[in-house]
Amino acid sequence: MDNSTGPVPASANPLAGYRRAAVIGGGVIGISWAGLFLAHGLDVVVSDPRPDVRDQVLTGLDEIVPALSALGLPTGDLAGRLSFEADLATAVAGADVVQENGPERLAVKQEIWQAVERAAPAHALLATSTSGIPASAIAEAMRQPERLVVGHPFNPPHLVPLVEVVPGAKTSARTLRQARDFYAALGKKPQILRKEIPGFVANRLQSALFRECVHLVAEGVVTESELDEIVTASIGLRWAVAGPFRTFHLGGGPGGLPHFIQHLGRAMEGTWPGLGNPTFDEPTVARLTGQAQEAFGDVPVGELAARRDRAQIALMRALEADRA
Repeated sequence: MDNSTGPVPASANPLAGYRRAAVIGGGVIGISWAGLFLAHGLDVVVSDPRPDVRDQVLTGLDEIVPALSALGLPTGDLAGRLSFEADLATAVAGADVVQENGPERLAVKQEIWQAVERAAPAHALLATSTSGIPASAIAEAMRQPERLVVGHPFNPPHLVPLVEVVPGAKTSARTLRQARDFYAALGKKPQILRKEIPGFVANRLQSALFRECVHLVAEGVVTESELDEIVTASIGLRWAVAGPFRTFHLGGGPGGLPHFIQHLGRAMEGTWPGLGNPTFDEPTVARLTGQAQEAFGDVPVGELAARRDRAQIALMRALEADRA
């Protein structure tokens, strides 16, 4: 596969060719994508067979409007360009982009994409928001697998910049360019992965860290609230600014990462076999859920999410100002 994406002309407007987006699935991710697309001026049709999907989507849009507004996006009458269509073929028939957020089951996704491929226009960008299923597997049932790409956001998509663009074995370079340019035009930070791997990158990193978090809490080393405080007061701050590799490069002083590995790498490597390998057995789940209730269970999830979003936006603005 040719992964070359090539330069983008400075005068290009990647959103110029996108007027209508079809969002498959009206859950949390689908609502977030729909809100972002609407705020950027696209007409959006949500396709979901659930009878209550309209109410859920409209309620969800109301909840994310403050974050969209804080990002400087227009939010007046978002629902004016929103429609609903349960029939999948009808929903995608006039779409310029299809963003699928269906259940994380391979057979279901394969069935969805067979139907989409038959009905969507030839020019449409076809992207799946799967959090771990490779595009190669999903596209096995498609006649033109080169059209499908993973566009995996980090939740919530309307706020967090990252979108992992992951090609399948047969994804074309044209599709990669199309996906990269589309997400960048939405203000996202698309990152094209060089090869497929289950879970992609961000979720694998998150899972690895969370595994050790569960181990430390299950072993009674710290509580959940104490561990959260440790992360947000240390590596969370560091990684928001520099990331793991640059952080350890700086940790090596003038000699950079080679010096760090030479002098501290072996000691760090020696701790790896001792890292935890917990399971969600009954005692562990009881401890985790009990501490979660004690630490933040009295605050509604919606309020916790709103606090998170406000802090996330403030952090993003501070970082943007520093880079500028």
